[in-house]
Amino acid sequence: MADDRVVSPQHQQEEAAAEPSLRPRRLDEYIGQERLKESLRITLQAAQARGEALDHLLFYGPPGLGKTTLATVVANEMGVSLKVTSGPAIERPGDLAAILTNLRRGDILFIDEVHRLSRAVEEILYPAMEDYCLDIVIGKGPGARSIRLTLPRFTIIGATTRLALMTSPLRARFGVTHRLDFYEMAAMRAIVARAAAILGVTIDEQGVEEIARRSRGTPRVANRLLKRVRDFAQVRADGQITESVARQALDLLAVDALGLDEADRRVLRAVIDKFDGGPVGIETIAAALSEEADTVMDVHEPYLMQLGFLERTPRGRLATRRAYEHLGVPFPDHGQPSQPELFST
Repeated sequence: MADDRVVSPQHQQEEAAAEPSLRPRRLDEYIGQERLKESLRITLQAAQARGEALDHLLFYGPPGLGKTTLATVVANEMGVSLKVTSGPAIERPGDLAAILTNLRRGDILFIDEVHRLSRAVEEILYPAMEDYCLDIVIGKGPGARSIRLTLPRFTIIGATTRLALMTSPLRARFGVTHRLDFYEMAAMRAIVARAAAILGVTIDEQGVEEIARRSRGTPRVANRLLKRVRDFAQVRADGQITESVARQALDLLAVDALGLDEADRRVLRAVIDKFDGGPVGIETIAAALSEEADTVMDVHEPYLMQLGFLERTPRGRLATRRAYEHLGVPFPDHGQPSQPELFST
């Protein structure tokens, strides 16, 4: 149950190849996140005016909201090269050293899932980010010696869905930190309309509205659903996406009016049916679903909490009245039981 669930591996490969064409290339093309864009625009213009490399940037928030796209936009706005890697891919300090020594002045290194960097790699990264130096140990045993290499001034852009898992020293070395939130409906409509124009899809305003409404406030989901609705319209309709066509296609995908799919509803049903609405721990929920806890926490939980369907408590997750109503399940009466009569007459 990853974020791109409900599509086959072949479709995922096709979408990965097509996805860059849907990504905005410049800040003016980027839709939504207005406060973040304004702050980022000031940062970019100030760095350009001084002729300096950007401060290190950190983007965090749920998956699919545009963290990788923003890194590409920043590189394009600055007119520099972008190198892309991820925390799990940098297994040894030597891997990071090889990447850093190949950067040129002003280049941007984008590290996705930056919270998954190992401690040994982080130790190499600290002086690189702060002093633009790289400490390398040559040799082993008594003959080992350390040398310091000077690096050109570069920028690291980190992205994470789990800010709390980043160590404090690493977070402190990012000069600018931005949170990406779920997109508002107006932005989602604009994103769907823009993607449809790029893909050459004929769609009316009601079709745009229907897809945008079921896209969970997430551009990646909107682009995926648009492609699946396009396929449905091509095979079952005349190729044009109307409200009716979009609704039929999304119902076939089991995506409901609020954007929840079957996997999301399974999470809610597990909490409600198996654990009496909670509170219940995230590990217990994941075990009941035969799923990874990280998947439940990163993919499903943020949007369910955004809708007010799940609540975090010190004792675990709790299903709210809204969740019961959405699933059509009677909300249990947790009122105080009546006091028994102490005396009989």
